[in-house]
Amino acid sequence: SLFPPSSQLRPVKMVRMSVLADALKTIYNAEKRGKRQVLIRPVSKVVIKFLQVMQKHGYIGEFELVDDHRSGKIVVELTGRLNKCGVISPRFDVGVRDMEKWIGNLLPSRQFGMIVLTTAFGIMDHEEARRKHTGGKVLGFFY
Repeated sequence: SLFPPSSQLRPVKMVRMSVLADALKTIYNAEKRGKRQVLIRPVSKVVIKFLQVMQKHGYIGEFELVDDHRSGKIVVELTGRLNKCGVISPRFDVGVRDMEKWIGNLLPSRQFGMIVLTTAFGIMDHEEARRKHTGGKVLGFFY
């Protein structure tokens, strides 16, 4: 026969394309379902920085790292303030002059929401990047 017997078939493991995309999707889904908290795994430095930006603007509550001697987990408290968050892939270059265009494209209004950039000064929201007069690459957004 064309296919090997089922005893020889190994389960296929899904390949994680992006840890950040995964984390944001998990948060977004939990928020939509009205959950109070959500478990994110695996953990990366980028995910932690992204969460810190969200926390600073009050879109999520406290979060706590759980060291499981593997790639780690984070438990995030949800406040119900998050409407949408997402990752932008590929990580497009955003110059200081292009910032306005990106805000217009990604965010529902200029009053709220943040675009998260990775810059030479670290990971920050677009307002801080503008204050430091720096561009960078776009990681994602939330509002």
